[in-house]
Amino acid sequence: MAVAALLACATAGAGERVFVVGDGGFGDVQAAVDAAVAAAGPATIRIGAGTWRGVVDVPPGAPPLRMVGAGATRTRLVQGHFAARIDPATGQPFGTYGSATMFVRADDFSAEALTIANDAGPVGQAVALVVDGTRAAFRDVHLLGHQDTLYLRTGGALAYFGDCRIEGTVDYVFGGATALFERCTLHSVGDGYVTAASTPAGAAHGFVFRDCRLTAAPGVRRVHLGRPWRADAAVLFAGCTLEAPVPAEGWHDWGRPERRATARFSEIGNDGPGAAIAGRVSWRRPVDRVPDAAEVLAGWSPFE
Repeated sequence: MAVAALLACATAGAGERVFVVGDGGFGDVQAAVDAAVAAAGPATIRIGAGTWRGVVDVPPGAPPLRMVGAGATRTRLVQGHFAARIDPATGQPFGTYGSATMFVRADDFSAEALTIANDAGPVGQAVALVVDGTRAAFRDVHLLGHQDTLYLRTGGALAYFGDCRIEGTVDYVFGGATALFERCTLHSVGDGYVTAASTPAGAAHGFVFRDCRLTAAPGVRRVHLGRPWRADAAVLFAGCTLEAPVPAEGWHDWGRPERRATARFSEIGNDGPGAAIAGRVSWRRPVDRVPDAAEVLAGWSPFE
């Protein structure tokens, strides 16, 4: 290991290593990730305050990694790629998936107290975070973008978001994973759709929002709760405060009326100006109970 890497690495309890970004340690986040992966054991990556620009990739097969910032407003991981932008390495557009600021492609990853942002602006699909692996957990993390901010790509994978803030416009939480969001703020910075789920038909749960808050920037006029990216899309809002201007119908069928029969869109126990049930689409699914965390996450307990 190089001298700089030795200075940036310490050993914690039970042999777990700690890699430091900033404060005399690694000069960028990806270098710390690469060193942690090469160490081939569970590790913590501590990222100092500041704006860290560049793509971060946690590759498949990486050991369990924990990424901890100095605070969600103090540690910012930022890049500005977007789907139509040409990747100089290939000469082809990045595409939606390739536009991400951060890729979590390994299992058993967690992040706390930092921001992951795509600052390309309103230029079409521009992802902040892609999660491909399973058992990915985020706490006090801000995910900032416009269209397609958070891509929970893999059907059957599990993800958890606690006390997070997610900003976007169109389909800014999308994909096929099963994900539980607790006490999160979903802030629409333009007209659009909060969710675009592609839940597999055999998955009992898709995106479950519990005790969350939907807000919107001044001038935003319409915030649909979701639309079905794939036929069996599953989304539940439970015990949430809907302050954003949710239209009476609540949900949209993406111009694909055949998906009304299979989409699993539900609401229970919400309040706020956007929570009125009168006028909701006739194909909204009734629900009489809220699944607990263990049920949604198949017994997995994040951050324990």
